[in-house]
Amino acid sequence: MKRSRGARALACSPDTPAGVPGLAGGHAVRSDRAARTSACATSILILYLLTAPLFGQQQNVPHVGFVYPAGGRQGSTLEVTVGGQFLNNANTAFITGSGVDVSVMEFIRPLTPAQAQEAREQVQKLNQKRQSPGGLTPEEIKTLMGLQEKLQDVQRRNQFPALAEKVIVKVVIAPDAAPGRRELRLGAQQGLTNPLIFTVGNLPEFSRPFQHVPPAFAVANGATPPARPVNRPVSTAMDVTLPAVLNGQVMPATTDQYRFHAGKGQHLVAEVEARELMPYISDAVPGWFQAAITLRGSDGKEIASADHYRFHPDPVIEYDVPADGDYSLEIHDSIYRGREDFVYRITLGQLPYITDIFPLGGRTGAKTQIHLAGWNLPQSSLPADVKSKPGEVRAISVAGSNSLPFAWDTLPEVAAQDSANRREKAQRIKLPVIVNGRLAHAGDSQFFRFDGHAGQEIVAEVLARRLGSPLDSTLRLTDAAGKELAFNDDFEDKSVGLLTHQADSRILIKLPSDGSYYLQLADNERKGGVEYAYRLRISQPRPDYDLRVTPSSVNMRAGSTMPITVYAIRHDGFAGEIALALKDPSGFTLTGAAIPSGQDKVRITLTSPRGQPGKPFTLQLEGRATIAGKEVRHNAVPAEDMMQAFAYHHLVAEQAWMIRIIGAGQGAAALHAAGDSGVKLRAGATTAIQIVVPPRLMDGMVLTLDDPPEGISIQEVRPDANGMAILLRADAKAKAGLKGNLIVDAYVDRIVTQQNGPSRRNRNLLGTLPAIPFEVTQ
Repeated sequence: MKRSRGARALACSPDTPAGVPGLAGGHAVRSDRAARTSACATSILILYLLTAPLFGQQQNVPHVGFVYPAGGRQGSTLEVTVGGQFLNNANTAFITGSGVDVSVMEFIRPLTPAQAQEAREQVQKLNQKRQSPGGLTPEEIKTLMGLQEKLQDVQRRNQFPALAEKVIVKVVIAPDAAPGRRELRLGAQQGLTNPLIFTVGNLPEFSRPFQHVPPAFAVANGATPPARPVNRPVSTAMDVTLPAVLNGQVMPATTDQYRFHAGKGQHLVAEVEARELMPYISDAVPGWFQAAITLRGSDGKEIASADHYRFHPDPVIEYDVPADGDYSLEIHDSIYRGREDFVYRITLGQLPYITDIFPLGGRTGAKTQIHLAGWNLPQSSLPADVKSKPGEVRAISVAGSNSLPFAWDTLPEVAAQDSANRREKAQRIKLPVIVNGRLAHAGDSQFFRFDGHAGQEIVAEVLARRLGSPLDSTLRLTDAAGKELAFNDDFEDKSVGLLTHQADSRILIKLPSDGSYYLQLADNERKGGVEYAYRLRISQPRPDYDLRVTPSSVNMRAGSTMPITVYAIRHDGFAGEIALALKDPSGFTLTGAAIPSGQDKVRITLTSPRGQPGKPFTLQLEGRATIAGKEVRHNAVPAEDMMQAFAYHHLVAEQAWMIRIIGAGQGAAALHAAGDSGVKLRAGATTAIQIVVPPRLMDGMVLTLDDPPEGISIQEVRPDANGMAILLRADAKAKAGLKGNLIVDAYVDRIVTQQNGPSRRNRNLLGTLPAIPFEVTQ
């Protein structure tokens, strides 16, 4: 942490008054100047608070819950509806990649309570007139329908606040825009929204009109519609020509239907994107839109159906057309839920689809031929790109097909022997090695034998589910006598945020003696087939790490400070400290920028420059760590911390880390920190930190710890010769050796006198101090 100009540090002993309990809430400075104390501080923080009402951190963060349609064709122009919350005065839109222009056409402003009451009165008058002999004119009917729609919006806003506001965005896609997924964000009054997926395709697209949940089916969380009739309503069939992409939204208790003509001998593929578009919906079980599709013949009878594909929630159907005729495809939620954010895209036609590749990876720099299996494929193999970097995972596709991941490594690679399906036939291997194989038959196992030494550390790790294989692996390690030394079924890799069943296995062990060892790989459900492929790495530990930074969209006032969270995903026992830095800071600075040894995450602070508001900055956070005497650098991947079905959290990777300055910052709270060593907190004692505050802001000042570590609290905030002193207490729950950052928020309480009522206290957030590094000592 750089020393601020003019800052000074005091070297003092911690003040340790006894018998004063720690306080959990905010702490205000006492107004009695006689209470000033000469308490020393181990670190000084200088706080220049110039005006009270401007915010450093953001409240009412803009959020988007759906984009519809969630994609468009090259060379097309379309209007997209974006739904969300806190989208006031949204007037800009941003999209990643080139070849696509986006602009806001309209923010559909919700009615205020007074406007809603006025609309109800107008509706009542028009309904009364409709009963009169003259009835309503066509113009009045149009007005009535518009008012009713606006009032339904009011009702929906109460029931679905996170989806209640709408913005219409114009999307212009160039003919040569690269196909694939982009990230779409809006710029609203309160800043930048989270990103959502918008896909550029090359097929004709058909889109149903934007839909709202009918008021009769509106429920609090969209998860369970009211009792439905025995005969479920089916939407009017939309006629489409193949190949095509079909866009729609599923409403409660309904089924969308598409009708098309197909010829004898065609091999149709229907691939759904639903959960892929919106990975997690926090208030709906199982945590996403679980699409189900049905293919029907010209007689209306079901001929194929699916509600998933292997371990993927989104379904896929492949079907050989037996005769010329008209067919239909239906889609609904598996338990007939529905809402505006139950958005889908269906790719339908005689189109290439890769079901499997083998091997699942290759050695960097070596020529590798990838064998393909699937439907309507123009080729059965293709060469891998030898220029790929070690550790990289590349997408493999052909002729506009779907893609599957392919992993690169530097270790020697061998192919598994099909005959090694019993212990006595174990395949002899030499470490380090990566084995590429398949469990080709149900109940199949494969055994590997290697020599090891006493005290030697080895890692055996399967890459299968993370590379698109349905294999649910298990690993069992035994010694030469058959004694089991280690077993693993599922190992969690938090870098793969879209997997809810972590089905790959990993063992890390120190071998007990010299001799031969046997490793068995099997499927937990005793399944098998040519698609049950794997990569098995057996080697010494290769300590490493990955980084994630949240949130992926940050909104700040000029010159303000905000906390962000950086996650370390550690590999093969790496536990060292990871220093953090901005690669191209553009005037932004970090404080507390290190993940302590042995910890998986840290909250640090980002301070923005005093520039003017404008287009978002795209920043890159980098980690640096020393591993085996060498500096290892990795870029942090931006991510969103998404909640699945009320409880589970997942770090979902995004494409860009974007920061937007939303206020010019004149008179905003300016926060500066001094001192490089941070603060040492003695377990069971209190430690003083000094704050310098302009005298006019002393009265009513409130300081709070923002999500502090367990066991650390503010015991007292009191006047000090230099302004304020914070007394921090570390109780028994704060263990010696704990390191991290303390985030302090500064507020001012103002007493507002009501004209005809009691006075009330308003609390205004002034800003956040730069992170205060700390360490708990004995």
